[in-house]
Amino acid sequence: MSLADNIIVKGLGFVNSYNYGGSSENELLPAVAAEVSGDKTSFYGCGFSGVQDTLWDNAGRHYFKRCTIEGAVDFIFGNAQSIYEECAIRVVKGGFITAQARETADSPSGFVFKGCTVSGVGLSYLGRPWRPYARVLFFKSNFSQVVDPRGWDPWNLSDQKGVIYAEYGNFGPGADTSNRVSWEKKLSVDVWEKMTSMSFINEDGWLERQPY
Repeated sequence: MSLADNIIVKGLGFVNSYNYGGSSENELLPAVAAEVSGDKTSFYGCGFSGVQDTLWDNAGRHYFKRCTIEGAVDFIFGNAQSIYEECAIRVVKGGFITAQARETADSPSGFVFKGCTVSGVGLSYLGRPWRPYARVLFFKSNFSQVVDPRGWDPWNLSDQKGVIYAEYGNFGPGADTSNRVSWEKKLSVDVWEKMTSMSFINEDGWLERQPY
């Protein structure tokens, strides 16, 4: 659990093995391996392992670089404002990778995956909205066949107009968007540049001030 601000974590592993051995989604229970709730927090070369709710990216601005995150159900979830760069996203059984919890249209929160790899076993959705304005972007990432052709799941939302789920420049067997859900967003070049720039989380330059 990380609650303080201005934290750097390097080369550590976070594991919650509670659900290991579960054979179906109905048998799984939330079992968080790490919670990140402080602002200005960065992780370099870390590992997060679990099955359901592995990484609770709860609140604040965060940067994950070359980390490995694995799980099955909602294993990257929360309301933080985060960039995941060159991370390995590993699906251990079919489910949902993200469950982002952006509450309002003007909230800055969202998950941006840049240059990541998505691999594993089974079929997994890229995400499902935990809250009505969930925002998740995958940018220039490598998708294996583990990505469900539909891409995204609506969960219990009957109206997805506030949800921002988008993909750009991804490649690999799972990157074909021809069968994606109709409510996946098409963002402008300007929005993509803004969201995938480090300024999305680093407008005040906090990353440069960290002693790494």
